[in-house]
Amino acid sequence: MSALFKQSAIAIASAVASGTMSATEVVQDTLARIRSVDGKLNAFTEVTAERALADAAAVDAKRASGQPLPPLAGVPYAVKNLFDIKGVTTLAGSKINRDLAPAGEDAQLVARMQTAGAVLMGALNMDEYAYGFTTENTHYGPTRNPHDLARIAGGSSGGSTAAVAAGLVPLALGTDTNGSIRVPASLCGLFGIKPTYGRLTRRGTYPFVASLDHVGPFARSVADLAACYDALQGPDRLDPACAQQDVSPTAGMLDQPSASLRIARLGGYFDKHMSEDAAEAVTLVSRALNITRVAELPEVERARSSAFIITAQEGSQLHLADLKTRPHDFEPLIRDRLLAGALIPAAWYLQAQRFRSWFATRALEVFRDNDILITASTPICAGLIGTETFTLAGESMLLRPSMGLLTQPISFIGLPVVAVPVLRPGKLPMGVQIIAAPWREDLALRIAAHLEREGLCAAPVANL
Repeated sequence: MSALFKQSAIAIASAVASGTMSATEVVQDTLARIRSVDGKLNAFTEVTAERALADAAAVDAKRASGQPLPPLAGVPYAVKNLFDIKGVTTLAGSKINRDLAPAGEDAQLVARMQTAGAVLMGALNMDEYAYGFTTENTHYGPTRNPHDLARIAGGSSGGSTAAVAAGLVPLALGTDTNGSIRVPASLCGLFGIKPTYGRLTRRGTYPFVASLDHVGPFARSVADLAACYDALQGPDRLDPACAQQDVSPTAGMLDQPSASLRIARLGGYFDKHMSEDAAEAVTLVSRALNITRVAELPEVERARSSAFIITAQEGSQLHLADLKTRPHDFEPLIRDRLLAGALIPAAWYLQAQRFRSWFATRALEVFRDNDILITASTPICAGLIGTETFTLAGESMLLRPSMGLLTQPISFIGLPVVAVPVLRPGKLPMGVQIIAAPWREDLALRIAAHLEREGLCAAPVANL
C-alpha cells in the first residue's frame, strides 16, 4: 500500500488526469487502506468495492479515449449511510431499516459526485436516525476517533469524519441537523461545511427533521472542501426544500483578500459554554484574524431549547408508527428521546417555530455590522467512548445532547458555517465555527483558507 492515503482530492484528480496514476490504481489502493485500517475504526457499514472498481474503469476508459475528465475524476469518497446508494439498503444507522428494499437510485448528491468523476467507496456509520452526537451505535458498534481510538468520533456523521481523518478517503458527505457536521469535524480535526439551509438538495437522503436538516462535505483541506461543495451545488426542482438558485462557485475565490471583512467573536452564551480547550482555539483564531469585535445574539438559550422542541417533535412524528409497534428495535436512548418528543404539545412546537423566525431576524441584524462571526464548534474535546457526562464551569452535563451546545443555535436558523480544525500540538483536536450570513459560504471559505495558509488550521491524517 502506497502513501496515497495522505494525498488531497485535488492531487489525486490531477494525477489521474495526467496519467501519473490510473483511477483503478487509486481505488485498489483505497480498498487496501480500508481493509487495513477500518477494523480499528468501524467507520464503514458497507464497502461498495464492485461499484468503485467499475466506476474507476469508466474514468480510465474516458481518459484513454481522449475525452476531458471532470474535476474530481478518480477521487475516492464515501457517504453517511442515510444517503441512498443504488442497490444498497439505506440503513440510517438503524436496525429497523434493514427490512427496507435496496435503494432504486442514488441520492441526488451521490449522482452529482459521480458526474464530477468521484468514485463512491461505500456507506459510513452514524448515530441511529442521525439523533446523536457520538456515533456510539448500538446496532453497528461505535466509530472510534482516529486520533485516539478510546474516544468518540462525534456524530451523527462520525463515520464520515473518522474515514477522512484516518485517510481512508479524502472526501466524505454527511448531514447536519443540530451540529452533526461541525461536532465530528471538531472532534476528529477536519474541515467541514454546513451550507445555508436549502442550498444543497436533500433528495434521496433519509430525513430526520425537515425544518433543520442540512447536507454537506468533509475534507482535509479547504481547497478540497470547496471543490467538493461546488460539485454538489445546483437547484433541484424535485426537492421542495432546495433553493432554486444558480451555482455559486467558491473554489476559485479562496485566495481573495479577507482583510476588509468585518469579523467578530461571539460572546455571552458562547463564552459561557466553552472549556479551556475550546477557549484556546477561539483565542488562537482571534489573534490570527486580529479580531477585536465581540458580538452577541439575543436569547440563545431559548434558541437552543426551541431547537430541541422542533427536533424531538418532528423526529418523533417521523418514527411514530415504529415507536408503537417496534420499540425494542430502537437504540434505547434514542427511543426514549423520540417517545418524549411524541408527547410535546403542538402549541409548544408552534411557539418554537415562531421564536425561530424572531431569532433569525435578530441574527440578520447582527450581520449588518459583521461579515463573519466565530465561536468554538464543541464545548469540549472528544470524550472517552461510554462517557455519560462531563463537567463545564463546575456544572455536570450529559455528554450526548450537550455536544451541540454551540452548534444548535446556529443551525436552528440555517446559517452557513465552515468548521475549521485548530492546530494545538500535543492536544486533542478542537474546531472553530466560521459563520457567515445566508448564502455567503464564499466568505466563510475565504476565511478558512486564510487560516490554513497562516498555518493555524490544518487536518493532517491521523497517526494510526
